[in-house]
Amino acid sequence: MAISPTVEGFRTAFRRPSLTLAEIMWRWVGGATGAALFVVEVFEYLDTLPVTNGELLFLRTRHPYLVGEAIAHILRGSLHRAAFASLFAAMMLGVLWIIAGSVGRIATVRGLLDYFRRDPRVLKSGERDVASDISATREDNESSWENNALPALLRLNFLRAALAVAGVFGFAGASILAGFASPAANPQPGLAFLLFLPLAALVALSWLALNWFLSLAGMFAVRDGEGVFGALTAAVALCRERTGRVFAVSIWTGLAHLVAFVAAITVASMPLGFAGIVPWRLILAAIVCAALIYFALADWLYMARLAGYVCIAEMPEALLSPLPPYPQPTVPAAGPPLQTTIDRDEPILSDVPMLPVET
Repeated sequence: MAISPTVEGFRTAFRRPSLTLAEIMWRWVGGATGAALFVVEVFEYLDTLPVTNGELLFLRTRHPYLVGEAIAHILRGSLHRAAFASLFAAMMLGVLWIIAGSVGRIATVRGLLDYFRRDPRVLKSGERDVASDISATREDNESSWENNALPALLRLNFLRAALAVAGVFGFAGASILAGFASPAANPQPGLAFLLFLPLAALVALSWLALNWFLSLAGMFAVRDGEGVFGALTAAVALCRERTGRVFAVSIWTGLAHLVAFVAAITVASMPLGFAGIVPWRLILAAIVCAALIYFALADWLYMARLAGYVCIAEMPEALLSPLPPYPQPTVPAAGPPLQTTIDRDEPILSDVPMLPVET
């Protein structure tokens, strides 16, 4: 029976939970650092805001207009500092993500390569040619583990970060182009929104496709010790030669991720129904727990997808393709019917004595 890379990916994620734990660690370190920086920045920025007695008086009135004017006056002249601080924090978080993502990808991909190279479950006694193919693949790629894949991964992750920034500018450009359809003299917000949707969808799809492709190239940077262009070339070759299997792994894991996302949204929205009964701290804790469980499941699904890609790249075509059907036994051609009765006209069965043979 042929190997299913999708099934192998989920099986590997089940059998090697340490790989998912490594993926969670480097991802959550970046996320926790970003959240901590955001909270500290907000509180530090609020501490630097000067509040006069007149502004306090406006705030204590609780009138919407007066409160808005007081907040606008407080933030006037100091908002640019928060903007510069946010940009600097985003740049530092990007550098942290590039480094942590590169180190984490090396650890997870090497663990998956070790799993698939040292545990060939599917070999049978009669498949000596397939066994020799796998042995040759191991010998050829074993030396790549000694190569330093960190520079190539740093460059690929830098391209992914730059692509994310380009996506942000793409959304901004889409909003500007859509705004031309709704000028101030003749505002048409509905038409502008309808024009913004396809442009934003095009930007999002382009970002998703390019980000996925750069992420796939990182696997070859670790596997073969290739540079940036070599890893991109290997990713193109894999997608061209085994297109159906690559898309099968992506589609099935994507559907599982979609189901997990919908389930997480449903579970997180349930505590909001008890907002008037349960304390808000308990509701917030439940929402945070649901979010953390979803993030962990998303990282597990990502590891299953990566394991499927490694299986496609490592396994020979003979193991991924279905076996040819066994040849059916040939039925001999129909001959003359077999005679089962006695022929009475046969001379040897006659009762008349045989005449002497004339000489």
